[in-house]
Amino acid sequence: MIVTVTPNPSLDRALEVDHLAIGEVNRAHAVHVDAGGKGINVSRALVRQGIASLAVLPVGGVDGARLVSLLAEHGVPAAPVPVHGDTRSNVTLVDASGATTKVNEPGVPMTPDEVDALLGVVAEQLAAGPAAVVAAGSLPVGAGDDFFVRLAALAGRHGVRVALDTSGTPLAHAVHAGGLELIKPNEHELAELVGREIVTVGDTVAAAREAIAAGTRAVLVSLGAQGAVLVTAEQAWWAGGPPLQPASTVGAGDTTLAGYLSAVGREPGERLRAAVAWGRAAVLLPGTQVPAPSQIDLAAVRLVPDPDPDMPLKELCG
Repeated sequence: MIVTVTPNPSLDRALEVDHLAIGEVNRAHAVHVDAGGKGINVSRALVRQGIASLAVLPVGGVDGARLVSLLAEHGVPAAPVPVHGDTRSNVTLVDASGATTKVNEPGVPMTPDEVDALLGVVAEQLAAGPAAVVAAGSLPVGAGDDFFVRLAALAGRHGVRVALDTSGTPLAHAVHAGGLELIKPNEHELAELVGREIVTVGDTVAAAREAIAAGTRAVLVSLGAQGAVLVTAEQAWWAGGPPLQPASTVGAGDTTLAGYLSAVGREPGERLRAAVAWGRAAVLLPGTQVPAPSQIDLAAVRLVPDPDPDMPLKELCG
């Protein structure tokens, strides 16, 4: 069982248009409504592949109830924590070229009691001994920038590994506190974490190893169309594949993380190959849909151990 924690979940509405005209009336030819939030997306992807996962999330209002209902429709068990406000909705506009425009609500503020209740439910799930816990996404007002530090400390007391996918100050606090199994930033989030520009593979590896030196075991850096880089204290790998025409990139990074987690027990490079294959499959699907087993193409992913440190990230290709 892999437990995911999404402090700021959403009901995701994706609208497909032929061409997005700013300031004009746009008519959608397809609409997709999915349970959203980074940890939730990880749970959905895992369950679609037959891997047990439970989603812990705060919910409120009509959209919160619908979010839990949608998870149930997909066979994803949930541990909802009631909050006083309404669960947010996020809107994604996707044009025929695959270009994606997102408008995300900030999320309902949480009270200290609600934050404690959320962490209390996490503690209950940790006591059952899951294989790992995934903490992912943004934090609502009131959660506190140390929320993920508190969660990682809980997991540490139960001997459960933590994978973290967040950004900004919450990521910095959690990395500096240490005790993480994995972080999954993109190159921009990693650059913000270390306070300098990242241009090459070598820059990426050096920045990742700063996080590793602070107490993180591995860093999975998603690079979008350029694949991903996995860094440990001893080695680095790059994986990618031929160019794709995306249907939607929303949630693809979350599916990438799910792919990595699915391959526990394999060599690090093979875990990276699985991560990239899952992410590539996700971008070919509309909205935040997650791929079925038949849609994962491991053979299309090329794996390169110890990639050239002087290679610019923008020149990486399959």
